[in-house]
Amino acid sequence: MERVEESEIGVPPWPGGPQAWPDAPHYDPELLAHGDRRNVADRYRYWTLEAIVADLDARRHTFHVAIENWQHDLNIGSVVRTANAFLAARVHIVGRRRWNRRGAMVTDRYQHVQHHASVGELIDWANDEDLPVLGVDNLPGSVPIEGYPLPRACVLLFGQESVGLSDEARAAAVDVLHIAQFGSTRSINAGAAAAIAMHAWVEQHADLPAPAEA
Repeated sequence: MERVEESEIGVPPWPGGPQAWPDAPHYDPELLAHGDRRNVADRYRYWTLEAIVADLDARRHTFHVAIENWQHDLNIGSVVRTANAFLAARVHIVGRRRWNRRGAMVTDRYQHVQHHASVGELIDWANDEDLPVLGVDNLPGSVPIEGYPLPRACVLLFGQESVGLSDEARAAAVDVLHIAQFGSTRSINAGAAAAIAMHAWVEQHADLPAPAEA
């Protein structure tokens, strides 16, 4: 795929100069004046960061995503970016507080991220919020995610790359779900698994747009 330079992304300054600028409070004068090069949906062009987050908060889905971070998992940024795309309520980082934000592509500015020092702390939080925690890992005794009735409000918990869910996470989960695979590899990338699981929730519970007419 051909790389697109950042300068080519987005929209130029609002045409017509300041006298033509819209005066609604969600517009950012700096972006109107200089253009909006951010990787945001067209509906959010020229909006302030705060206005975008407020609009997302009004529409967020009721599933949460949690990922263990004991060894500085590089997949976390990808998980945050996908959680933003699927409008997750919140991403929970379990273990080390620091995580590699590069893969998030600045979407962490729009996505709520919460830290928990341990799996037990996450479970206590989930219990207080009355949210079942579902692990996602291809373990013996796990249940296929295909056809599994995901709760409308829940936490999808992922382990880190290579080692999967910790023993504590496995024991705390209501169920552990696996994603059907058909090739030679034992497992798929943690970021990819998170994307598939989030989309499984979307297919069951999100208000999907009507198909375009041919």
